[in-house]
Amino acid sequence: MPCEYPWRTDMTRVVRADPGGGLPRRRRGYRHHMVLNKKEKDRLPGTLRRSPAKAQATYMHTLEAAEVDHGDGEAAHRIALASLKHSFEKVGDHWEPKSVRGPSDDQDAKTGLDARTNPVETAGGVDARANKPHLLHLAKRLDIRGRSTMTKAELVEAIDTANRRATAVAV
Repeated sequence: MPCEYPWRTDMTRVVRADPGGGLPRRRRGYRHHMVLNKKEKDRLPGTLRRSPAKAQATYMHTLEAAEVDHGDGEAAHRIALASLKHSFEKVGDHWEPKSVRGPSDDQDAKTGLDARTNPVETAGGVDARANKPHLLHLAKRLDIRGRSTMTKAELVEAIDTANRRATAVAV
């Protein structure tokens, strides 16, 4: 017996079919299996070219939407990176999915006027709100010396430095 509300999974957002038996409703949004063309891939920063397709699609989708409102400039790229940092964290020279989606640092958690008038230093793609065991695991993967005696803030700074170093070598 067919389900009364069959699920559609061809979009990122799962959409139920119309309960009246009509065609499935479609919501705006990018497709989960978005394939970037060569022109779009050329616009990606180097760290994103070495990252999973979902990270690339998130960045490009947000960038294109931001360019409509803010033009093709630094503001659009900052918005796209802020969106990316909610779902991914920078590890070495690429981005990896975070276990819990959300802001990665105190600046990322701010919005609107507060973010512009009272800026605080960012963590550069490191998930500064992650727990210390997670940061220690990343520090081990990045071969950071003295990690076991570092505080959480020192770990975030050391991981950021190691990420910058790895990105510079990869370029």
